[in-house]
Amino acid sequence: MRRFKSLPIERAVLERIIEAATWAPSGGNAQTWRFVIVTEPARIAKLKTVSPGLLGDPGAVVSVCQDLADARAKGSTLGETLLAPCDAAMAAQNLLLAAYAEGLGTCTVASFTHRAVARLLKLPADVEPVLLVSVGTPDETPKAPPRNREGIVHWEVYGG
Repeated sequence: MRRFKSLPIERAVLERIIEAATWAPSGGNAQTWRFVIVTEPARIAKLKTVSPGLLGDPGAVVSVCQDLADARAKGSTLGETLLAPCDAAMAAQNLLLAAYAEGLGTCTVASFTHRAVARLLKLPADVEPVLLVSVGTPDETPKAPPRNREGIVHWEVYGG
């Protein structure tokens, strides 16, 4: 979803979708994700200047971050390098599904300048933005692209 109506999103709705994100699985139950919810149009505009994938006019942008120091403390190198990005992705998926249940559209964005986003959001040194999720009232309902199962689904063994 990249086309949104220029409408704000109620704080209670944003809180519900973040609540859903926090119920995502987390390796070792570390829960080292952090979420920065941006609703100010001027700040969203600044984020768009450093994120070519952040399109349209969303009512909010959620930065899904990871506290890498916390991830390292709770899970060593594995926690920081593997579990933290996986946990962020699972939290983002829960956020996307919860937003959809609220009648909102979303777009997950990974194309952004990490240092610039960190600076704009005043993130602490060990908190790294992993994904941006634009959230808004859909201005269109695009047709879902087809999914191909041929060659990607295997039973029992690869090729089976």
